[in-house]
Amino acid sequence: MASNRQLKLKLQVVSFNMHGFNQGSQAINEIVDNFNPDIFLLQEHWLTEANLNKFNIFSDYFSFGCSAMNDKVACGILIGRPYGGVITLIRNELRQRTTTIHCDDRFVIVAVANYIFINVYMPCKGTADRPDLYDSLLDEIWSWRERFMQYECIIAGDFNADLFRNDDNIVNRINGFVTQNSLTRCNDLFTHQVVSTYINTALTHESCIDYVFGTSETDICLGLKSKLF
Repeated sequence: MASNRQLKLKLQVVSFNMHGFNQGSQAINEIVDNFNPDIFLLQEHWLTEANLNKFNIFSDYFSFGCSAMNDKVACGILIGRPYGGVITLIRNELRQRTTTIHCDDRFVIVAVANYIFINVYMPCKGTADRPDLYDSLLDEIWSWRERFMQYECIIAGDFNADLFRNDDNIVNRINGFVTQNSLTRCNDLFTHQVVSTYINTALTHESCIDYVFGTSETDICLGLKSKLF
């Protein structure tokens, strides 16, 4: 590969809420078999730090992420339901083009070629001080983006808010964030394909709470065209 030549490729990226590793891992295997994505942005794996090596079963990928339960584990014996956690899987072939940037309980940032991918799991209803926490996370996420302005940016994951509603303060915060930072909302480009991303059959409830935002409308629409040098 000539060092002065720019090559382009399309990256196939999947954002997926696992609802627990045991439940979600089979779905990941099926997605790999059918679509063979380059990158997975995964939320809610529910694993402790000591169990993150379970992601090694996806041998074609390497991972970067953390547990959301470190503080709880530090307090002693685990009691109650596991929760949270974000992790990003990247195909092994892209390792030399990948830089790991930041890992937190609620978001993970990696750079692949000329893109940064920000994988997020935002606070759900019932979370203590949710509005303040939401504002803090959005500010922190964008502060990281501003450190890497030379990259195109994709922010994707579970926002735990239905952006099709206009009577919710959290929704207004997110929409303001998108507008202020000139981001494109992926589902706005494919309005005929909008589907519910959260479905609770028992409660007969469904909504769209998972989203992809990007700094380049053309690249999202046509596929992520990353440059390799």
